[in-house]
Amino acid sequence: MSPSHSSTAQRRNGLLFGLACYGIWGVLPLFFQRLAFASDLEIVGNRTLWTLLICAAILLLTGTLRQAVDALRNPRRLVFMAMAAALIAINWLIYVYAANHRQVQQASLGYFTNPILTVALGVLILKERLRTLQWVAMGIGLVAVTVIAIGDGQLPWIALGLAFSFGLYGLAKSYAGRHTGAVASLGIETLLLAPFAIAALAWLHGRGQTHFTSEGMRSMLWLASTGIVTAAPLIFFAAAARRLPLSIVGMMQYLAPSLQFIIAVAVNHEPMPPSHWLGFGIIWLALAVLTGDALHHNRRNARQRRAAVVPESSA
Repeated sequence: MSPSHSSTAQRRNGLLFGLACYGIWGVLPLFFQRLAFASDLEIVGNRTLWTLLICAAILLLTGTLRQAVDALRNPRRLVFMAMAAALIAINWLIYVYAANHRQVQQASLGYFTNPILTVALGVLILKERLRTLQWVAMGIGLVAVTVIAIGDGQLPWIALGLAFSFGLYGLAKSYAGRHTGAVASLGIETLLLAPFAIAALAWLHGRGQTHFTSEGMRSMLWLASTGIVTAAPLIFFAAAARRLPLSIVGMMQYLAPSLQFIIAVAVNHEPMPPSHWLGFGIIWLALAVLTGDALHHNRRNARQRRAAVVPESSA
C-alpha cells in the first residue's frame, strides 16, 4: 500500500473511531433512561465497578498493566488522579441525574459550554494568555448562560455542574501527566472510587434499594453494560486521536452535545422556552468564534513551521 493510501485509510479509520466515540457519548442519555429502575447512586456505583473490571481485563490482555502500577507508585501522579477520580464521580452522578430526570437539555448545554470553560480555566489556573477572539468567545458564552438564567429565574446548575466537573477533571488529568494510557488512567480512577462504590451499594442493599437482580437477567445485563459504555468510547477516542489531527478531533467533540440536544427536544420533548433557544443560539455563536480562531491559529502555526524548514539544497 502506498503512503498516500495508507494516510487516507488512517484518516478514514480515525473518523470512524471518532464518530463511534462521540456518537456513544451523545446517546448515553437514552441508555441511562433504560436504567430508570435503579437509583442514580446505584447506577454510578455499578458503572464504577464494572468499568474497573473491564479496564483491568484490557490491561491484562494487552500486557499494559505496568502503566497502572507505575502510576500508583508515583505519589504526585496519584494525588492528581485521586482528584480526577472525585471529579469524574461528581460528573457521572450529575449526568445520570440529568438523563433520568429529563434534564438532557441542560446536559447538552453543559458540554457545549465546556470548551469555553476550559479556556477560562487555562487563564485562571495555568495563567495562559488568550487571543482576542478567545476572550470574545468567553464573553459570548457568559451572555448565553445569563440569558438562560434570567429566563429560568435561576442558574442552570446541572449544566454548570457538568461543565465545571469535566473541565476540572481534564485539568487534574493534565497535572497527572500523559505518561499513563487512557485505559490505565480510567482503571486507576475507578480503582480509587471502588471502595466508595462498594460502600454505596452496600448501603442501598441494606435499605432494600438495590435492583441488580430485580428483573432477573435483564437488570443484571443493563447494569453490567455500564462498564462497556464507559470504557468503549474512551478506547475509540484514543484510536481516533492517534489517527486524526487535533483540530478535527476538537471539532468532532460537538457531536455529543448536539445529539443530546436532539434527544432533549425530539425524544424527551423537554420544554424549550424562547430564552433557551436564544441561549443555545448564543452559545453556538461562541463556539463558532472559538473554533474559527483555533483553526486560524493552527493554520498559521503550520505555515510558520513549514517556512522555518531549511531546504536541503540550500544547506
